[in-house]
Amino acid sequence: MKGKWTALLAAMGTITLWGMSYIWADRLLQLEIPVEFFVPVRIALAGFLLFLLNKICHYDMRIRRCDWVKYLLLALCMPFVYFVAETYGLKFTDSPTITSLIIATNPLFSMMVGLFIFRERFTVGNIIGVFVTLAGLFLVTYTRAETGPLFYWGILILFIAVASEVSQIAFTKSLSSTYKPSVIVMYQFLFGAVLFLPLFLTKGIRGFDPALHLSWHVLYPTLALAVLCSATAFTLWAYAIKHLGVAHVSVFLAVCPLLTAILAFLFGEERLSALQWAGMAVAMVGIFLTQWTPEKKTT
Repeated sequence: MKGKWTALLAAMGTITLWGMSYIWADRLLQLEIPVEFFVPVRIALAGFLLFLLNKICHYDMRIRRCDWVKYLLLALCMPFVYFVAETYGLKFTDSPTITSLIIATNPLFSMMVGLFIFRERFTVGNIIGVFVTLAGLFLVTYTRAETGPLFYWGILILFIAVASEVSQIAFTKSLSSTYKPSVIVMYQFLFGAVLFLPLFLTKGIRGFDPALHLSWHVLYPTLALAVLCSATAFTLWAYAIKHLGVAHVSVFLAVCPLLTAILAFLFGEERLSALQWAGMAVAMVGIFLTQWTPEKKTT
């Protein structure tokens, strides 16, 4: 039971940091920093920091021959496909809230993965909880803002990000019984940085301006994304997946829009209506239902 509560706290810490990531990434996009620049820098720095951590902790970092393909596919799904799709989706929709809402549909697909691939068990109440959560989040994030010409392309691209994230969760689950969470995430980012290298060298550093790219306005959100939203958050996420399973842990992604809206409100970037506050309450009830398993009576 103690391990479950630790995993729950790890999942909550992860989605809190990811909720902030949309705001930090949006700030970089507003400064017209190329996606191909700050995403590779973010994941390469995160991978290097995790390498140092694993060295200090003397963790076994050897990869078994049979797991190389899994690690390569893991890196391809996340960070390569996911971060490209998520960031371009954010750029085209021009809305951190809508972006996080689309990503929040992940639990619906992840529960199918947990059921059909990993044979995880969940109750009817857990399923109802997912839909209640999404209904509450819709109330929180629903807006009638004007849309740009690439808005619907952005929505489509964000669903590609969802598909890659579901795949990433499945690969992480399959590796978690053999490797430490920080080791899995380290290779995930280091391999991902290699995949990003051609984009970084061609489009990422095109028009590089030291006065802008090395300014604190760019360094601060980039470091925050690397240290907090990548190295720390993904390690916590891998730990939560290992101890909670695919179906249960993925539903926490549905809280990201909620946290993004709250954090945007606290930072003075967005105001919440009474309907949105009601949506938060509905979402939290849904989260409770997804994690609640009635205890069987013993006789």
